[in-house]
Amino acid sequence: MQNPPRITANGNLGPVDAALVPRYAGPATYARLPRLDQVQHADVAVVGVPFDTGVSYRPGARFGAGHVREASRLLRPYNPALDASPFENLQVADAGDMAVNPFNINEAIESIQANALDLTAGGSKLLTLGGDHTIALPLLRAATERAGQPVALLHFDAHLDTWDSYFGAEYTHGTPFRRAVEEGILDTEAISHVGTRGPLYGKRDLEDDRRFGFGIVTSSDVFRQGVDEVVAKLRDRIGNRPLYISVDIDVLDPAHAPGTGTPEAGGMTSRELLEILRGLRGMNLVGADVVEVAPAYDHADITAVAASHVAYDLITLMGLSS
Repeated sequence: MQNPPRITANGNLGPVDAALVPRYAGPATYARLPRLDQVQHADVAVVGVPFDTGVSYRPGARFGAGHVREASRLLRPYNPALDASPFENLQVADAGDMAVNPFNINEAIESIQANALDLTAGGSKLLTLGGDHTIALPLLRAATERAGQPVALLHFDAHLDTWDSYFGAEYTHGTPFRRAVEEGILDTEAISHVGTRGPLYGKRDLEDDRRFGFGIVTSSDVFRQGVDEVVAKLRDRIGNRPLYISVDIDVLDPAHAPGTGTPEAGGMTSRELLEILRGLRGMNLVGADVVEVAPAYDHADITAVAASHVAYDLITLMGLSS
């Protein structure tokens, strides 16, 4: 069907109408939304970055964006948890995938940054589907340029991703936030990891991280303190600064996200992650990514479903930003 019937509201072109076209039919754009070339302007552009050259363990995240799009077919227009209809409040469109060189990390980073700046030139916000976590660095560069100042960061991940290098490489999925601090694109008064856990190479990893200015809310902290206390601490730390949220799906326990490259036991539940994100309502969210979904290790689309819902709540938050 070339022009399937869509839900429209407030002048915004929304998802394909599931009452008329079954959810499993037709091409899989994110949430069955229109393509970017089908709308005049997008408040939020969903873009895929099929790149996983920076991984240090299991590859396959280059196929993550397509996998998440397929799982997002089941998303519906009204978000009851936030009492909002994101596709009515915003024009959201799928911008397809960036073309990224898989054999040259430096070139890939430059092209991702250029693409991100191009997509946001008209005032659009980006929701990016990875791809491995290397892509967060160029996305943060672009977000900072658009914000006109260093941005606050909430980084949901099992890992710190503040290594100095890996096998001599300074740009990998384990180094983006160290590079971002060194480049001065993060507001170091307002940066925090959430959901970290698992063995490290040494105590120095934590010492370096604190030196960079990161706060750390571990997975155990979420379990022991509870969602409400964690949300209150994060909101207090971020304030009204322009905020970028980066979600590595391995922040979730492998029971909730088996399809990822570097799984760690003892993670958050999908419910905890979604509730923390929802607690950030009204903050100045300028961009976000969901990365490290690796379909080859996913079972029954468990990881893709979780990632599609994380992206859905992030888009909803963009429509409720201050």
